[in-house]
Amino acid sequence: IDPTSSNMQMNPTETAILLVGYQNDFFRADGLLHGAVGEEIQNRNVLPNTLRLLERALFSGVTVVSTPIAFTDDYRELENPVGILKTIKELGAFRKSSPGSRTVDALQKFSDRIVELPGKQGLCSFSNTGLDSLLQERGIKNVVIAGVVTSVCIDSTARVAADTGYNVTILSDCTAGRSAFEQEFYCNEIFPIFSTVSSVDETLASFA
Repeated sequence: IDPTSSNMQMNPTETAILLVGYQNDFFRADGLLHGAVGEEIQNRNVLPNTLRLLERALFSGVTVVSTPIAFTDDYRELENPVGILKTIKELGAFRKSSPGSRTVDALQKFSDRIVELPGKQGLCSFSNTGLDSLLQERGIKNVVIAGVVTSVCIDSTARVAADTGYNVTILSDCTAGRSAFEQEFYCNEIFPIFSTVSSVDETLASFA
């Protein structure tokens, strides 16, 4: 399997770019979970690459969707959290009332073009957000995924999207894991099993 490119052409009006986790607690230096992914976000130029993607893609007629994760101050939504959700609760991350849950400032200039779907309180962007319904209403066939964390929310979202019947593309230069090894392992060994792994430039070139 070639994990780095695809000859598939995508109709922009049938394509959605899904933004996962572009929130201050991940992306800002003072974010409560920045220490887990911040170095890889910077090393891979995730935010500049994402901005370049949006600046060009929005003119082509694609749908852009964001599914931020957010909780009440007492995390009553999480009864017995484990793993990353337990860490989120212990650190106090992604509380609706905190700056950490807000979308990063760099994306604000696109706010009138980004459809924000609230309700995500777990790992998958399709859970409790109405994402599938929105995509079906808009006749979306192709889902392009960007964001963090590669081994968690990106992986779970991409698998559900593929199982639901969408053509899934994961952007290798708009996603970040907790380490370079994790990112490369998923992009080279895991994602190609059920999706296309592509760069920003390759994806933009595929818009027919």
